[in-house]
Amino acid sequence: MAKTRAQRKAERRAREAQEARQARSEGRSESEAQHDTQVPESGDIAEIKAIEVGMAAGAPEQSLDTPDAPAAPSRAERRALQKEQREKDKRRQAEQKRQEQERLAKKQKQAAEERSRGRVFGFLASCWAELKRVQWPDRETLVQASAVTVIFVAVAAIYLGALDSAFSFLLDHLL
Repeated sequence: MAKTRAQRKAERRAREAQEARQARSEGRSESEAQHDTQVPESGDIAEIKAIEVGMAAGAPEQSLDTPDAPAAPSRAERRALQKEQREKDKRRQAEQKRQEQERLAKKQKQAAEERSRGRVFGFLASCWAELKRVQWPDRETLVQASAVTVIFVAVAAIYLGALDSAFSFLLDHLL
């Protein structure tokens, strides 16, 4: 039978505890003893360790549960949680829809303002708005793109010049 992660973890901790006990029996340092007496362990941690030790000893996990351990949620509780989750999703979707409508109304308002400004001023305002959205290149990218453009134009000029010379030479000799 395959072991659960909790069982493997409990076995590992039990082995580590066994090794620690052996190390203590061989010779415990004074600082470790002082630490154990000065740092209290909470009840929850002690309970978890006791359950892990019991699981490592081979006891089934169900028999190790304490009476105050939280029980698995009942069917009604699960349904209530699902209903609550659906309501949260509906509220979130309604909020998103409201925000989208607000954005659309804002865009429509801006468009109406631009139309009312006049053609020339509206055009200049929209150009300025577009220029704000442009992602301008940095110096290195600008130099690289300019160099590529100049080289391409030079190659095209040489190619077209060579073709022009060749065709003019052929036409001069044929006519």
